[in-house]
Amino acid sequence: MIKLYISASCTSCRKAKAWLTENNLSFEERNIISDPLTKEEIKMILSMTKTGTDEIISTRSKVYEKLAIDFDELSFNELVELIEKYPNLLRRPLIFDETRFQVGYNEDEIHQFTPREIRKITSKNMAKFLLYLDMQKKSPA
Repeated sequence: MIKLYISASCTSCRKAKAWLTENNLSFEERNIISDPLTKEEIKMILSMTKTGTDEIISTRSKVYEKLAIDFDELSFNELVELIEKYPNLLRRPLIFDETRFQVGYNEDEIHQFTPREIRKITSKNMAKFLLYLDMQKKSPA
């Protein structure tokens, strides 16, 4: 099951939700501001990142600017507690399932959440369409 962690005022969150809905993908939505993450959930998110805090901390957030903390100097537990206390530190949306993780909305990357069988069919149909267009260009008018 795809999980979508959002905040209400986030434009990228609305785009991600719309894309998942338009593509008929089931997902669980959670507003992490009104329904904050537990320490265990934060640890799980941190374990899914490739680059650690650089990937998930919103350096443009007001909280980040206000705190003026060097995140590289925090212990793991201090980081978890800080995110638990200030969920606005996280970039949003957070989109993930059992094997994939995406931070923010990226139209190219969100396709990874489409089941492989559907991606194959879509790719085959696109290849046929492109071949048809190519043949139309080559045929005499």
